[in-house]
Amino acid sequence: MNFEHLLQINDPENPLLEPLSRQQLWNGLLQRVEHPLPFLPGLEACTILGRQNDSLQRELNFGSAVIRDHVTFSELNWVRFAIVPNEQHAGGCLTITIEEPGEGFLYLCFAYETTLAKNPNSEERAYIEYVKSAYHQSDVDCVRIIRRWVAEGSTQ
Repeated sequence: MNFEHLLQINDPENPLLEPLSRQQLWNGLLQRVEHPLPFLPGLEACTILGRQNDSLQRELNFGSAVIRDHVTFSELNWVRFAIVPNEQHAGGCLTITIEEPGEGFLYLCFAYETTLAKNPNSEERAYIEYVKSAYHQSDVDCVRIIRRWVAEGSTQ
């Protein structure tokens, strides 16, 4: 299953939406990479196993499940989380891209690639819709956490 959606970050026509700079948004995404506990419910620990200029390898400990992922990024543009398949997880990818379609407008595009069925039956379709809803809520929470950190002065 592939699933993609946008979340609007800035809207110059909505004075109730506190604008973020591209840099603030990027710093928030890096927080998700380096310090993922607030972003991933159930995560007990994250260990950085290796690091290069534009990537790192992590081990995510959820208690009963340990997942390794490879995170790559292009500064101020996108970050990609690729889960290494193992007996506890089938693998998959999430790419978060910063999009700026016009002056003052800023979006995050969340694109998921999973091993869920591409041609699901009716039972699988219901499950896939549940997964999409959970992903969307997780992404809304991600933006909320980034906004809170910016308001607190943590991601300048």
